[in-house]
Amino acid sequence: MPITGVDKTASTPLIALSNLGVSFDGVVALRGIDLAVMPGESLGLVGESGCGKSITWLAALGLLPARATVTGSVRLDGEELPRTKAALERVRGGRIAMIFQDPASALNPVLRLGRQVSEALTLHRGMTGSAARAEAKRLFDQVGLPDAARRLDAYPHELSGGQNQRVMIAMALAGQPDLLIADEPTTALDVTIQAQILELLQSLRRETGMALVLISHDLGVIAETCDRIAVMYAGRIVEEASADAFFAEPRHPYAVGLMAALPPLTGPRRPLTAIPGGVPEPWAMPPGCAFAPRCPRATPDCGIAVPPLTALAKDHAAACIRVTAPVWA
Repeated sequence: MPITGVDKTASTPLIALSNLGVSFDGVVALRGIDLAVMPGESLGLVGESGCGKSITWLAALGLLPARATVTGSVRLDGEELPRTKAALERVRGGRIAMIFQDPASALNPVLRLGRQVSEALTLHRGMTGSAARAEAKRLFDQVGLPDAARRLDAYPHELSGGQNQRVMIAMALAGQPDLLIADEPTTALDVTIQAQILELLQSLRRETGMALVLISHDLGVIAETCDRIAVMYAGRIVEEASADAFFAEPRHPYAVGLMAALPPLTGPRRPLTAIPGGVPEPWAMPPGCAFAPRCPRATPDCGIAVPPLTALAKDHAAACIRVTAPVWA
């Protein structure tokens, strides 16, 4: 079950995205994201490739290329986050850290691992020399790397994929972040190592109280790790709910389709139910609801206007005109 680590006394989100938009050379890729993460909370962000999950957080942290145009608001502890390079460099790796999908490409192949982690410690905590090396070893121990002292002098190619992912997590923890964004942290790992990495992230949340955003295609991973879930499709959030409410009854047809595509663990075997078609390209977005061309419940009205995210209950909202539950009051 998800860890209940949310700071219930906090009234201000740790980070809040408001009407966040991204376009590349005039082509809109992200279409007005409103999302908040409370201190200590774990948020799961799900959806197919191309829905905008990673772009959302790369945009928030100023990590997109120069040809990207970012609009909207990013507030950290209630204050607008400046988009200057100096301000973002103080936040990235310090207040907010990110684990990228592929540790093999994120780590420098020609630098020893200890030096790479020590660099993060120097930048964000002012540690140098033997103190930085000792802290790097402690971080390697904390993330469960065997023979941590020897790993400090190893190169990335000498470690397995799971071990390199642990190095990436250690590097992310070096700045003692308040928020950790994990972008598909178990993608290239086998099932056993996946479980170890997820348990590690849960353990670190218990020890440090940090908030977590977990980006994943795997609803099973999300179910085990997250308190709240946001479903993205074609650059928008189409459903947002507590984990309990979402897995009990997903409401948006896209979320229902994602759940139906999961193989059942009990009962008779049945064919998997695939969602027909694919995510539309940003330059070929259909009118109205972007999911309508793939939706088994679509009507002509679905192509008229983009449906807003509408509250269905205290902890559940969806963007679909066919959702008939009363608005919570």
